[in-house]
Amino acid sequence: MAAPKIVISHRLHDAGMAVLETAGADVAIIGSGKPEDMLPALKDADGVIIRIGSIDKGTMLQCKNLKAIGRPGVGVDDVDVAAATELGIPVVIAPGANTRSVAEHAMAMIFACAKNMLVCDHEMRKGNFGIRSEYKAYELYGKTLGLIGCGHIGKILAELATGVGMKVLVYDPFLKAETVADWGYGYRAEMEDILKEADAVSVHTPLTDATRGMIGARELQLMKKTAILVNCARGGIIDEAALVRALHEGWIQAAATDVVVQEPIRTDDPLFSCDNLIVTPHMAGQTKEAASGVATLAAEGVLAVIRGEKWDKVCNPDAYRHGRWEK
Repeated sequence: MAAPKIVISHRLHDAGMAVLETAGADVAIIGSGKPEDMLPALKDADGVIIRIGSIDKGTMLQCKNLKAIGRPGVGVDDVDVAAATELGIPVVIAPGANTRSVAEHAMAMIFACAKNMLVCDHEMRKGNFGIRSEYKAYELYGKTLGLIGCGHIGKILAELATGVGMKVLVYDPFLKAETVADWGYGYRAEMEDILKEADAVSVHTPLTDATRGMIGARELQLMKKTAILVNCARGGIIDEAALVRALHEGWIQAAATDVVVQEPIRTDDPLFSCDNLIVTPHMAGQTKEAASGVATLAAEGVLAVIRGEKWDKVCNPDAYRHGRWEK
């Protein structure tokens, strides 16, 4: 069998690159995830791994050898999964490998916002030692964390929050109230109740047509003026224009986001006009441990699918029903 050709949008963690090297793969690193930039190398490739970027049906149709699409993570909102399934192309994901890293990042953001660290750091650098007397920082003990979505990441975040004495409320239409009660947390059937009651709200849902813009001006105005909003899920779930207004006008005390609609974000983006907003570069799942894990899983999965194996860590198992898999 000839060496598999695999296109990568951006270089993977060394552990993932080592998997491809050991397999003798012919690897092309593009440095861009735009379909038009990847296409010249992708036309005769067996697989593609997209760290940051997208792939649509039109691109797939031009790549007759394409057998596998890999994502070093679990988000597939930039992959036309329906088209991939229709064409019999499994979309390999890396579930669980970065779960704890993302949960810890969200918890760190909650701490930083509650302690007003970003504002105080900026003011200290300007010589304003008196910022300490504004008393905006508060304890998390006894406060309420509201989770919008409580999958694997949300569950670990709930455990971390409980460890510092926070109460936890969950809104997740895919969970039963009894299940959440068994975990020891409160359940709310409506997201609005979470927004009204929680001192810190953390978002953990995929980006879909149903969740796009799910938190806008109306929802932000339901929150406490002392509340914190954290998003380590996907850009687009929170209306960014509404968030900017909420932070400028004091609807909420602070926010933190690891994800934005346009990545990489422009330096003149209105979000950066908010001194009570923490922005990190989609790095919650990029710890050393997580980056190694997701890169390894993505590389191993793409190679396995190219070999004709029905790798189980895919988001579209129906792709295996395609005629190309009957051979």
